[in-house]
Amino acid sequence: MDDDITKLGMKPSHPGEFIRTEILEELDLSIEKASQILGVRRATLSDLVNEKAALSPEMALRIEKAFGLEMDTMLRMQAWYDAAQMRERAGDIAVQRYEPV
Repeated sequence: MDDDITKLGMKPSHPGEFIRTEILEELDLSIEKASQILGVRRATLSDLVNEKAALSPEMALRIEKAFGLEMDTMLRMQAWYDAAQMRERAGDIAVQRYEPV
């Protein structure tokens, strides 16, 4: 299924974009206020929502506890994003398929 979506030109969004639009903007929260709610440094949350850092399992759990978004769903979003990013770089990785003799 992932390959079908990629072939259609659809690329998964970074979970930070989702968190920015669906939590921060929707609830009219600043990064400063949201970081206080989550108990993390402002820079940590800023890096996530500005797509400079990946969503960690711990941050996903904090978001679930604070805002009710499912941790598993957010982590699947991160995995899908990571896989799509790696597929774009597949040509840069020189590995031959192993053929047993």
